[in-house]
Amino acid sequence: MSYRVVVNFDLCESNAVCMQVAPEVFEVRDDDFLYILDETPAEELRAKVTEAVQRCPKQAIAIAEG
Repeated sequence: MSYRVVVNFDLCESNAVCMQVAPEVFEVRDDDFLYILDETPAEELRAKVTEAVQRCPKQAIAIAEG
């Protein structure tokens, strides 16, 4: 089943917790903004993405199914 990573950039503080958990999907660059490297990551990365969603201190990340 496919899924998509969604970030609410109004909530995001770019604290890089998600990048620590799933660096294949998230990156905080030198400009201190979060970038989604892969909006539709492979299924084998779902556990990492789910952990990033759970660990986000601002609850700015979500998974959209389908």
